[in-house]
Parts: sequence; C-alpha cells; structure tokens
Amino acid sequence: MTAPPDTAPTDADLLAASVHDSDCFTTVYDRHYADVHRYVAGRLGPQTADDVVAETFLAAFRRRAVFDPSRGSVRPWLFGIATNLIAQHRRAETRRYQALAQVGADRHPGGHDDRVAASVSAERLQPSLARALAALSRKDRDVVLLKALAQLTHEEIADVLDIPYGTVGSRLNRARKSLRAALPADTEGL
Repeated sequence: MTAPPDTAPTDADLLAASVHDSDCFTTVYDRHYADVHRYVAGRLGPQTADDVVAETFLAAFRRRAVFDPSRGSVRPWLFGIATNLIAQHRRAETRRYQALAQVGADRHPGGHDDRVAASVSAERLQPSLARALAALSRKDRDVVLLKALAQLTHEEIADVLDIPYGTVGSRLNRARKSLRAALPADTEGL
C-alpha cells in the first residue's frame, strides 16, 4: 500500500490492495457499513436495508478493480452504488412514505439495532413530511435524503449522482421549498 507507515491506509489504498488481498476490503466494509446501512434503512426500512447494503458491498467488492480515485473517494462511490440499488426498490420506498403518511411512525421499534436505525430513519418522520417526501421527484428526493440521512456534502452528492455541484444546490433548494410548503408553519430546520 502507498500510505506512510505511521498513518492508516486510505480507502482507495485498501481497495487497490484488495484486488490482490481480498482481506483488505474488510477494513473498507468496517469503515462504511454503518453509514451506508443508516442511509438505506432511512430510505427503505431496516428489513430491506440489510439486503440492499449486502448487495452494495458485494457490488463494490466485484468492481473494486475498476474503482477510479480520480473521480472521487470511496465513500461517495459506495453511496452511489447504494442509491442505484435503492432505485430498484423505488416503488417500495414510495409506498413506505405513503404508508407512513397514513399511519405515522412506529413509536416502539423492535430491538436495539432497530431503535438506533429508527432514530435517524424515515420511521421517525411525521406523516406530513413522509407525504411531502413521497411527492418530491426522484431526483430531488435522492439529493435531500443523501444530505439528510447519509450526511454527505454537496460535493459528495454530486459524485454519487454524477451531476454538477451546482445542480445539487438547485435540487436541494427546490426540494426544501417544496417540503416547507407542505409542512406546518412551525417546522424549523429545513
């Protein structure tokens, strides 16, 4: 690996090394699993998230030899893979938001893992916000949820979605206006 001996290897170094030593991929997985899972669980629910995150890391492992660090870092690359897989589950996501809008969030989720995921996921959304998210275009919803659930920067979102940096801001601004208009006047923070 190319990292100096006194520093931890970068994700890009680990991916490159994993082509010849697959155990190196484990560190990439360990570093990013929780964040990717939290994002996917917020989009599709904790049950579906397990499968989609597994598919995400399997796809990353299979494509690790073609990863190009000049196009961005590993983290947005993983979120890009996850977002593409979420697109395959888009109908389920929309149905989930519509159902949440009808019945609200489960105030007593299952075990510890479910409670942790629920505290940052769409299960905690108020019905009006769930309805508003379901009404957003797919492109605007992707930007909002990559920002809110994955806590990615504008630059990382641009990398994930392969769109210009300015487009991220435009979509985020448009989505925030739509969400504000759909939510009660006392809602803050959007």
